[in-house]
Amino acid sequence: MSPEVITLLFLLFAIIMFAWEKIPLAVTAMIVAIGLTLTGVLEPSEAFAGFVDANVLLFMAMFIVGAAVFETGMAKKIGGFVTRFAKTERQLIVYIMIITGLMSGVLSNTGTAAVLIPVVIGMAARSGFSRPRLLLPLVFAAAMGGNLSLVGAPGNMIAQSELQEQGMAFGFFEYAYVGLPILIIGIIYFSLFGYKFLPKGDEILLETDSVFSDNTDDSNVSRWKQTMAVVVLVLTVLAMVFEEQIGVDLYVSAWTGALILVATGVISGNNAMKSIDMNTILLFVGSLALARGIQESGAGTLIADTLIGTMGSNPSPYLLLFVILIIAAVMSNFMSNTATTALLVPITLSIATSIGADPRAVLMATVIGGSLAYATPIGMPANTMVYYLGGFKFSDYVKAGGPLIVVSIIVSMILLPIFFPFYE
Repeated sequence: MSPEVITLLFLLFAIIMFAWEKIPLAVTAMIVAIGLTLTGVLEPSEAFAGFVDANVLLFMAMFIVGAAVFETGMAKKIGGFVTRFAKTERQLIVYIMIITGLMSGVLSNTGTAAVLIPVVIGMAARSGFSRPRLLLPLVFAAAMGGNLSLVGAPGNMIAQSELQEQGMAFGFFEYAYVGLPILIIGIIYFSLFGYKFLPKGDEILLETDSVFSDNTDDSNVSRWKQTMAVVVLVLTVLAMVFEEQIGVDLYVSAWTGALILVATGVISGNNAMKSIDMNTILLFVGSLALARGIQESGAGTLIADTLIGTMGSNPSPYLLLFVILIIAAVMSNFMSNTATTALLVPITLSIATSIGADPRAVLMATVIGGSLAYATPIGMPANTMVYYLGGFKFSDYVKAGGPLIVVSIIVSMILLPIFFPFYE
């Protein structure tokens, strides 16, 4: 069997097992990683490279920083301040999405989610509203906000690099021509209809020994620990915002903050270790292995070429736009939005060249479609981070994120031809 076929079979296995959920998603993901190794599709070093992936390292550090903010009671205090302005759950969802979306435009979408997850958990604890019903809008808004600027998501810069090779470039906020309306309409959608598709979550509780448990007692925490937790969080966020200027990677800044909190005793070493959710780490590592297998085996190219090839040599611009959005959105939900964009950008760019379309238009469509990773817990790092904290099922993402993908594609089909026509 060819590597492409083997990888596609593992992809099918993963989709079925993720949807079925008879075994934990993390176990399914690691079965895929091991299977791709044993069948020779990937080298062991490639299959398990996710353990030192920048996003995984960011997860681990921000779990610790977030746990310190939560354990000291500051997450609840911050959440209490925000919830003072929200009288209903729907209003709180809107506030969370606005804050997250705007932050995600200047701070990476993954970094934004990592910073705000403990705050939102604090909001849920303070307000009494369901934690899962607040966490999903948070990660959806982080994804949508990533399309407000060049630095909002890694895929944006991937497309920019390819475009610069053609002697062109996107402006810093040019993604916002489509990204901002999607964010605004996404927020309106959730405030009017989308909240109905969010999981009830009434029966979902974290383990009582979890540092993020609502039962955590923070009444005796000293003032200096609370202050230190907030100061380190703020400084970590600032370091992330100015990542390029200071020349320090996101995960390095996050780990610097985490180690300061442990070294000063704001959070104990045991609680710091306990805060790192290995289910999340294993799920993400296994998913990265699947994404790498799809990319390196040629399975992704095979899927994209086959679907795009059915349109003929002179496709309708609207049909091409629709197909690019659909392919990118579907693939993005199973092989990460960054990997999807990295795979599809050269493919769609070559298509643009061959049919004489504007590369800017085709690449913008590819990036927007690749950001629509709302329907699975593995499409975006932020989706994975909240999976166990929210006690979600795979189907929760499908129910809440699927309609949002449809809404986003409709908005994209209207706006992309206006701002980025395929043919001048």
